[in-house]
Amino acid sequence: MKDAFGAPQSLLVLGGTSEIGLATARRLIARRTRTVFLAGRPSEQLEAAAQSLRALGAGVTTVEFDALDPASHEVTLGKVFAEGDIDMVLLAFGVLGDQARDEQEPLAAVHVAQVNYTGAISAALVGAAALQAQGHGSLVVLSSVAGERARRVNFIYGSSKAGLDAFCQGLADAMHGSGVHVMAVRPGYVHTRMTAGLPPAPLATTPEAVAAAIETGLRRRSTTIWVPGTLRAVMTAVRHLPRPLFRRLPV
Repeated sequence: MKDAFGAPQSLLVLGGTSEIGLATARRLIARRTRTVFLAGRPSEQLEAAAQSLRALGAGVTTVEFDALDPASHEVTLGKVFAEGDIDMVLLAFGVLGDQARDEQEPLAAVHVAQVNYTGAISAALVGAAALQAQGHGSLVVLSSVAGERARRVNFIYGSSKAGLDAFCQGLADAMHGSGVHVMAVRPGYVHTRMTAGLPPAPLATTPEAVAAAIETGLRRRSTTIWVPGTLRAVMTAVRHLPRPLFRRLPV
């Protein structure tokens, strides 16, 4: 297999300016990846990201992709797969939203759901079908610990990730035995542009740490990974807290 031992030769990043996506691409380029497709809305930032990866020795192509236009996903991803086998698809797009504003503006809340859930399941299904058609590959989806149990401070974002996480579990089962590996990634608070200005949460991590965990997960053929790994035990405890006590948590 071209993507043996967690070291894909080719990579498609949906959300081509994602800091986690780019950190993962850099790590994989340092191992074995030589062909990268960065998919996102055309921008100077997307082109700069492509140039930064080319400087590492990879062949990089930018692809116009809009998470909010599911009707275009099959054509867009089809053109990428027509270029040759893709060993790994990384679904790295998403929006945090503004909880206080989104509660008052339902259309803003819907936007969060459309990007994080509707757009994601569309892209994931198209990507998984293409991987299945070629007979191998990994689909890696960035979920979040926020989806484990909705919190007052970000339940709109958390609910969108909860839906995506449940979808990934079902898709992993659907793809079992097909040669397609589906892995959900559940990071906690990650220091990125998306979280800039927010108070750091306990067990905060970095895009580079998430990238390292993704590489390990690929090698182990994991279906779910937590970043950092200690969050698994923490969230198991949080998930079973009585609701009145859960409401009083400071995070």
